[in-house]
Amino acid sequence: MITLTDEQIQEKYLIGNAIRDVKDILHDYRDDAIVQAVRTVLPVDDDSSMLYMPCISTASKTSIIKTVSIFPVNKDLSTTQGNILVTDLDDGQHKATMEASYLTRLRTGAMTAIATDKLARRDASVLGVIGTGNMAFEQVLGVAEVRPVERVVLFNRTAGKAHDFRRRLEAFGVKAEFEVAGDVSEVVAAADIINCATQSEVPVFDGADLKAGAHVNGVGSFKPSMREMDDETIAKADQIYVDDLEAIREEAGELMHAVENGIIAWEDIRGSLVDFFDGGYLRGDDSEITLYKCVGAGYFDLAVAGGVMRMFSD
Repeated sequence: MITLTDEQIQEKYLIGNAIRDVKDILHDYRDDAIVQAVRTVLPVDDDSSMLYMPCISTASKTSIIKTVSIFPVNKDLSTTQGNILVTDLDDGQHKATMEASYLTRLRTGAMTAIATDKLARRDASVLGVIGTGNMAFEQVLGVAEVRPVERVVLFNRTAGKAHDFRRRLEAFGVKAEFEVAGDVSEVVAAADIINCATQSEVPVFDGADLKAGAHVNGVGSFKPSMREMDDETIAKADQIYVDDLEAIREEAGELMHAVENGIIAWEDIRGSLVDFFDGGYLRGDDSEITLYKCVGAGYFDLAVAGGVMRMFSD
């Protein structure tokens, strides 16, 4: 059995690889070749959680289970840590264990790239980033793969972390003008595309500040108690798409809240990634506000774990 660290994977497996592999797994899902259970989330305390995500592909004859610990109060360690166990379904052998923190961020960035490509204005060039924690970096990389990002406006409750994030993007080679906003409203008012990646239980921006034609990616919240987008944002969205319809009904706090309060009905959600990833452009016109909500599902982890296995087996 091989063991791979985040650092080893990062050297070879990049956002473009992940976008390709996520699209491939969506074909498998459409062909009924995916068997999975809804993610199990076990609370440790008021802040921390353990997540367990199993999935099988009958197409590739591969199984994975991902275990993730989310400890937001960590100071000297990553707030999100995880491992993926890969099993060969031909003989039941465990083939690999790999650190999953990078792959979780990367597959989420790839999913955002696919959604943004179908929903954001084609000329969208200003990216707003709300929350500059672990999940945010690959979100920027994903959007930059599909849109001509010229300006990135950052906001974090701790301004120093936003400046650190800017320096990290610059060091990575992201070519854009960077700005750290003093208030979240500045981000929302300026952005053509908004990446929201927080674990907040209260909305982190005011939907009234959204400009016409904006596209919003909500990727941080993953429990019913979490709600990083407000009702106005959801009500103003002309089109709402999600990563996985079943998971969203169980875990997307802001959408669950909106449905419970009559803001939208579940039937107002146009579809999930599997419904549109290989189809045409979805935006009706440049004034529409569009929304993509993601909570994650096991087959997306299987996509990138399988890609890594192929890459490191060559």
